[in-house]
Amino acid sequence: MQGNEYILAAAAAKSGGNPLFLPMIMVLIFGAFYFLMIRPQKAKQRAQLQMQKEIEPGTRVMTTNGMFATVVEVNDDGVILEIAPGVEAQFVSQAIMKVIEDDVEDEEETEDDETEDEEAEEATETEAAKPEVAKPTAKPTDKAGEKPSA
Repeated sequence: MQGNEYILAAAAAKSGGNPLFLPMIMVLIFGAFYFLMIRPQKAKQRAQLQMQKEIEPGTRVMTTNGMFATVVEVNDDGVILEIAPGVEAQFVSQAIMKVIEDDVEDEEETEDDETEDEEAEEATETEAAKPEVAKPTAKPTDKAGEKPSA
């Protein structure tokens, strides 16, 4: 059995690799994960918390489930949102995904209105340009299902 130990020891001595190479690679991989994944995620969390702290009544927001609402009241444990005229609901502040800018919303509505107006004008022009086609008339029959004899 001592012969096998001698062969293994000789093979390890011949490899000549640095014993710190593998730990250095592991540290580099961890560092890459930290700078590419963990650090940006923490920055996003900090920005989200800051945005949630700065919310005040009258602000338009979007919740995490995609509902648009207006902040009515801010409490210690959450917020009260008006999701429709006269309809208020209480949410935890973490449910607010982002603040909606009023200028962006107004521009989108204006663009949508202009697009709808243009489409309506095009449809009207297309209908006016179509020639009317004569509709085929049915042939008279003497009896149900029989053709007239000539």
